[in-house]
Amino acid sequence: MNITVDVAYKSLNKYTEILCGDKVELLSTRDSNIMILADGMGSGVKANILATLTSKILGTMYLNGATLEEIVETIVDTLPVCQVRKVAYSTFSILQVYHNGDAYLVEFDNPGCIFIRDGKLQEIPQNIRVIKDKKINEYRFTVQKGDSLILMSDGTIHAGVGKLLNFGWTWKEIADYAVKQSKVTISASRLANSISRACDELYLFRPGDDTTVAVMRIINRKVVHLMTGPAQNKEDDGRMVRAFMSGEDEAKTIVCGGTSAKIVARELHRELEPTLDYYDPDIPPIAYLEGVDLVTEGVLTLNRVLTLLKRYARNDNISEDFFLELDQPNGASMVAKVLIEDCTEVKLFVGKAINAAYQNPSLPFDLGIRQNLVEQLKHTLEEMGKKVEVSYF
Repeated sequence: MNITVDVAYKSLNKYTEILCGDKVELLSTRDSNIMILADGMGSGVKANILATLTSKILGTMYLNGATLEEIVETIVDTLPVCQVRKVAYSTFSILQVYHNGDAYLVEFDNPGCIFIRDGKLQEIPQNIRVIKDKKINEYRFTVQKGDSLILMSDGTIHAGVGKLLNFGWTWKEIADYAVKQSKVTISASRLANSISRACDELYLFRPGDDTTVAVMRIINRKVVHLMTGPAQNKEDDGRMVRAFMSGEDEAKTIVCGGTSAKIVARELHRELEPTLDYYDPDIPPIAYLEGVDLVTEGVLTLNRVLTLLKRYARNDNISEDFFLELDQPNGASMVAKVLIEDCTEVKLFVGKAINAAYQNPSLPFDLGIRQNLVEQLKHTLEEMGKKVEVSYF
């Protein structure tokens, strides 16, 4: 079994605070994916520093093969203890999922992980270990495709306290809500956003605590082939299109650029069908080509795609409105939606021909607009946890 994961998180800052006191760290090794959620005590700058320290220490030690005992001892010895409450300044959860399906969960004082399989809540047993006077729950299990795992900070179970609810949103109520939402959302980002949105509503949009929801969904490998720009030498057009259309990955195919689309149509001996449907005045309409999943204009569209991906990668203003924008029928939203929600790996096929319409033809390709966009696209996709491969022609 070769497991692939879709990972996303959404944080709400405590009302009036600029910084979040929760920190999520997403890491990958050669054979696994790791999600770490640290919750610093209090709120604001102090909590943010403590949570960041905790998540970085956990991640660095974990990647370097430290044992759980060594990690916990380092956290306890490194972070100060609150003089008033006599407790550690940060709580944490660690979830590691290996590509063979093995999974490992470690929890210290955060609300328990929600584990959903086949539309039903799965019980995570208590297997407590005491390390340095800290009670750590440790669980080893196996995941399968379709599973959803949700880590949370305690802002979720405090949602609504003293406002809409007397005692907050209980873990069981959150879990039941997550089960319902897991059936109607296709991506980790939508599931994280829907639970976070419910918390925000219970707080009457003034969160009383930093609130974070981190989701890992076990999915099938999903590859996207994206082609943009004509090859530097016209005789390479056929080689570029063959590589782009190669069916070895069962990939979704996207062409960005009018000239690129014409080249693909010519090489495939198929007719390109443009449309005049301007759903967004700033984004040129899409076209249709048999055998290609999506055909859009080039630089303008890719620029908007990049803006959407950066917002998502930064977790910046990812609200219901963001997903409404992602669902729009314009070319940029359609490309961004595929790359965010229906993709684990991206192969970019980039032509190095200079387009005089966009730049001074005497400039080298490295300084070109398309090259710049491709580099930013690659970096942002990798930041989102996608595997990216670029081929130049």
